[in-house]
Amino acid sequence: MRRSRGAELGRARVAALIASAAVAVSGCSGGGQEEAGAPGKPAARAPGVHSWTGSPCDLLAGAPLARGFTVGSTTDSADPDAQEDIGENGARPRYRQTGCLADLTGPDGALWKLSTTAAVYEDVGPARHAYRVKEDLDRAHGRGTQRVHDAAYAKPVDDQGRPGRTLLLWNGDLLLSVTAYGPYGSKEHEVRGALGSIVENTARRMEDELRDGDAPSPTAS
Repeated sequence: MRRSRGAELGRARVAALIASAAVAVSGCSGGGQEEAGAPGKPAARAPGVHSWTGSPCDLLAGAPLARGFTVGSTTDSADPDAQEDIGENGARPRYRQTGCLADLTGPDGALWKLSTTAAVYEDVGPARHAYRVKEDLDRAHGRGTQRVHDAAYAKPVDDQGRPGRTLLLWNGDLLLSVTAYGPYGSKEHEVRGALGSIVENTARRMEDELRDGDAPSPTAS
């Protein structure tokens, strides 16, 4: 009984640490759990022009992605060659893709996972189309999508019982996907808030770092 009671207290302590980190960050970011347009909810930025980078993991350096979390080992995945997408009316729009896989250490020392994928298109229209196709597919398959704002949505994901969350964001010529997974053995309700904070903060940082601040806002052709 004493050992069982100690294990319960340990799990409660871990959950409290994670919850406090999520609350602290969600006070600034909105936490990803409210309806679109609610007070404190992150708003969509004006469309921007973005640049491809061969060192995407460097964009995650600096301030913590969430309070109490630190970035550990990282792996860049960046292809400088343009790829073709399937666009509207038989079009074959081109884009370049870059991304990062990173280990995160939580406030209790547990290991979390983070991955980002950014596709920079040659024009705004194809990026918007790709976003809408993905959103429509996720909705059609009942994947529990939640609107963050007019150009971003999140959905729960799972990796062999490991709870996670994915955020998909469209801005100008950029289509960005961010996925985070909690520690092995964690429960979805224990890590939901922290996952929401991590993916929203990571998406905001990636979009900001890839944005060309001197370029005028693009328009869809």
